[in-house]
Amino acid sequence: MRNIAIVEDEDNAAELLRSYILRYGDENGEEFKIFRFKNAMEFLKDYRAVYAVVFMDIQMPHMNGMDGAIELRKADKAVSIVFITNLVQFAQRGYEVDAVGFLVKPVKYGDFALRFKKALAVYMTHEERTIIVKYQGGMSRISTDSLIYVEIIAHRLYYHLLDGDIEVTGVLSEVERELKKYGFLRCNKCYLVNPKFITSIKGADLQVGDYTLQISRPRRATFLAELAKWYSGGGDST
Repeated sequence: MRNIAIVEDEDNAAELLRSYILRYGDENGEEFKIFRFKNAMEFLKDYRAVYAVVFMDIQMPHMNGMDGAIELRKADKAVSIVFITNLVQFAQRGYEVDAVGFLVKPVKYGDFALRFKKALAVYMTHEERTIIVKYQGGMSRISTDSLIYVEIIAHRLYYHLLDGDIEVTGVLSEVERELKKYGFLRCNKCYLVNPKFITSIKGADLQVGDYTLQISRPRRATFLAELAKWYSGGGDST
């Protein structure tokens, strides 16, 4: 069972979406748990990354749906976003938050079913390549495809992503066990790197994206062997 969120201030519009979700489930043999929020601020308060799809109305009081989606993406990179709107020109900005698409009111079931099917497929693709990073007061779902490397400094973990960093308390060995299946490699006691971002190795210098890291002498042989295996397709893959 997957969780679906409806963020819509109009009761009739929200109820219509709920009926469409249930109808889609009946027709396709799937079950969904539906949560309705009357505005983006209510939805984002104490947000937890537990939703597969979010239907986000654009025109709402307090915070419009586009701004709400921008804030949502900071906490959840995997959830599929579908905008509901009367104003197509705003929905077309969906690329800014990697939205699946939009539906124009009044929403017709045929259009809904096609968009919902795509949104679920996109989420399932992302879900297979995401991890949950927990911190005091909340959590974030991040894609391993956007995670460049993880660093530990004095018991603090730093997840270096393409679009920013996340800092939490933790143990790198535990993160290593979780990320090993995605191909991440330990080049020294402080760094766990995503091999797909490695661009060059010169001596002990490892270029990972825009970062220059160090390969420790004790780990060098093992690291290079694991990296060669990854390049050849014989190891775990991101």
